[in-house]
Amino acid sequence: MKHAEEIERIIDTVGKTLETPLSPTQRSRLHQALIKSLDETPNGGNKPQNKQVTILLSDLRGFTALTERYPPNTIIKILNFYFSRMCEIIFRFGGSIDKFMGDSIMALFGLTEQKKDDLERAIACSVEMQRAMLEINSENSKQGYPRLFMGIGINTGAVVAGHLGSELHHEYTVIGDEVNLASRIEAYSLRGQILLSDRSRTLADDYIEVGEPNQVLVKGKQVPVTLYELLSTSRPRYLEVPRVESRRSPRIEVDFPISFQPLENKAVSTQSYAGRAIDLSYNGLQAHLPVKLQLLSDIRITLYTSLMSEQSSHIYAKILDCEKQQDSWLSRMEFTGIDDAGQAAIKTYIDQAVGRR
Repeated sequence: MKHAEEIERIIDTVGKTLETPLSPTQRSRLHQALIKSLDETPNGGNKPQNKQVTILLSDLRGFTALTERYPPNTIIKILNFYFSRMCEIIFRFGGSIDKFMGDSIMALFGLTEQKKDDLERAIACSVEMQRAMLEINSENSKQGYPRLFMGIGINTGAVVAGHLGSELHHEYTVIGDEVNLASRIEAYSLRGQILLSDRSRTLADDYIEVGEPNQVLVKGKQVPVTLYELLSTSRPRYLEVPRVESRRSPRIEVDFPISFQPLENKAVSTQSYAGRAIDLSYNGLQAHLPVKLQLLSDIRITLYTSLMSEQSSHIYAKILDCEKQQDSWLSRMEFTGIDDAGQAAIKTYIDQAVGRR
């Protein structure tokens, strides 16, 4: 059978990540789901086709920081457990996994057969994926592994589907501007967020609740793109996106130096800048920086303060806004990657400061 070895390898990998072995029934169900995802070619054979699909892209926030702190074997175990849980959810909602890209997942709804509820199932799937992160982090905590946080972007539109590659290697996938837009949307999502394109939001308007619109400039677009944070959906049942607790916390005034390096395509730049933090929360800070940073760009920060150990002083963050103030840029940022020791140190520091007020 086509892909037989790959299917068995994936099933064995999933089984190794669980505390108890997969039962014969579980293996059979997973086998059938993988056959559908890996082996099914849509009507039309190998010819490229224009299709209307909903694209779901997910990515772990701050995962680059984890790869610097944990050995490869641990990283693989963490990813495999995460991927196995996400695959189960995507298959349950009728999605097809297009590919894994590092710690990212690209799933498609409507690829093999377009249905009226493709977008509805994609949205519900995204909420269940975020809800599953609570379970994943609970298990990671038991194993002594770090917490994971995920961002998701969803877009609906026309794509070209077909086989790409050569005789040595090829895959059935989708390409087009709507795929690129989905990728840009996902890049703007913060930890625990699900962001929808304007088109997806419009098509699902009758059954979803969203936050205030946010207009951003994305690569490849000459005009701003409007994004919406998904808060809840009522189909096929009511589901609410869990709120990441660390995105809401007390803030205190501080005054200590920081240095930072921009990230370019997830790689840390060699160019380093100095700034000064002026307030701090459990999971973010404000600082005066010498340069203007792009909205929702990523940086790596080093905090020069006694509250952080040398090992936990490196923190990854996303820029939420950047305002010119005389000779500096007042920038607000949210942490996207920080180890447990660093998170605990910041919380203790803030709690003690609040207690002294």
